[in-house]
Amino acid sequence: MGTLMHKKKNPGRLRVAVISVSTTRSLAEDKSGAWIKNQAKKEGHEVVVHHVVTDEITAIRELVDHVVDQISPHAILMTGGTGISPRDVTVEAVSPLFSKELTAFSTLFAQLSFEEIDSAALLSRATAGIINTALVFCMPGSLKACKLACNQLIFPELGHMVTHMSEAP
Repeated sequence: MGTLMHKKKNPGRLRVAVISVSTTRSLAEDKSGAWIKNQAKKEGHEVVVHHVVTDEITAIRELVDHVVDQISPHAILMTGGTGISPRDVTVEAVSPLFSKELTAFSTLFAQLSFEEIDSAALLSRATAGIINTALVFCMPGSLKACKLACNQLIFPELGHMVTHMSEAP
């Protein structure tokens, strides 16, 4: 079945969780997470969670495990903690939980970022994968990066990806 046929089988309204990783921002100051939440709603999805978690591997894993196990979203959109500073640990916290890694996300995000910010795109470790039945996307914390990832990659394919994940083995 081709891409167009899969997109026609789009499940429509999806359950989306938004998690921002930051030691300096509260939920009230979370511009990137708030934008993702609002954009998800504009796309017709239900936002089932919006949390800010500190930049600590254990705290991130515990929240992601809770969201996956107790809330069961179709997707978790994470922002922050994907850079190269010692406090950036989102990738280390989340990637070991992946049953499958979506390697094209990193590559495509880097390509699009390079077109916008030139060689500074090297500093991002954006990644994506699947945990249980949830798609997980880890994006940089900047609002511009979140808009790029969501508008160009995630939201255009989210329903298509969920359709593939729901296929019988």
